[in-house]
Amino acid sequence: MKTLLALALLSTAAFAADYPRVLFSDDFNAEGFSNAWGHYKSASIVKDGVLVGTTATTSDHSAVDHIRITGERDLEVSVKFRFVSDKAKSFNVWFDDKNYKGSHAGHICQTTISPTSVNLSDAKTGGFNLTNGLYDRKKANQLTDDEKKMLATKAKRVPAKISLGEWHTLVVQTHGDEITVTIDGKDAGSFKSAGINHDTKSLISLTTNAVDVEYDDFSIKGVAK
Repeated sequence: MKTLLALALLSTAAFAADYPRVLFSDDFNAEGFSNAWGHYKSASIVKDGVLVGTTATTSDHSAVDHIRITGERDLEVSVKFRFVSDKAKSFNVWFDDKNYKGSHAGHICQTTISPTSVNLSDAKTGGFNLTNGLYDRKKANQLTDDEKKMLATKAKRVPAKISLGEWHTLVVQTHGDEITVTIDGKDAGSFKSAGINHDTKSLISLTTNAVDVEYDDFSIKGVAK
């Protein structure tokens, strides 16, 4: 038993050491958002030591709360989250590069967490790809059958069962062309696709769809240099 415990602790330590550089962190214990945070169509607030993710009822876009960093390829995002009630549909962790003009809004890759699933996707070469008008045709529901088949290879859905009202810890990592997700220390899905291997992911967002998601202990880390 002691040997197994020692191995588990060693594995956890090695896992943490893969992304040792803290690029940003926030425990939301200050009054309001720090100046590092940016927002897009967000009604989110910081209250009682947590980020309360909220999309205004009048908004045409889900609430986006984001952090800008110097662009890097391989990143780890960790955040505690809680689906407060069954009104909480999902939230996204986005990796973007606003200087990249080949995808809508500079979207590179992301994971969407809901009470029933984990979705992972390559936005750069998938559904947000601006090449040859793909993104616009997708919005207009004008994709060819071949394009639909191609886009199906750019995302992956993994069933999940995430309890409401309880805190969970999400860790999302990008490494080369792979994005991986763990929830409460357990594997929750991984996905490989070419667009994930983008060199300068420089904007990390929490997108709340649409209400009743709370966040705490948010951090962004980089690999050793």
